[in-house]
Amino acid sequence: MGRFEELDVWKRSARLSADLYRAMVDIKDYGYRDQITRAGLSIPSNIAEGHERGTDKENANFLNYAKGSAGELRTQIYIGMDIGYIESEQGKHWLAEAEEISRMLHGLIKTIRARAN
Repeated sequence: MGRFEELDVWKRSARLSADLYRAMVDIKDYGYRDQITRAGLSIPSNIAEGHERGTDKENANFLNYAKGSAGELRTQIYIGMDIGYIESEQGKHWLAEAEEISRMLHGLIKTIRARAN
């Protein structure tokens, strides 16, 4: 299946995570900043960890964790927009990217599970 670094979903989620870190650097609400950056970082990290595990079952499990983190991230973006930490246009862009990453993960999970059966 190649290296995880070659997966488009990993590339996009890693880029999103880096964008979040850059954008949140001046947020003084450390609890919020920590939570949103950790959720963003969890997506590519779980993709990589599952890929490196070596079995389809474990890979699919970690991709599910990544998908869950994408949902968590979307929630935090919505809240950040509502409380004024994230500008509307930026938030909409991140939401769209997180949703697309979720769709990509869903497709990858289906493919892996079908191959395992």
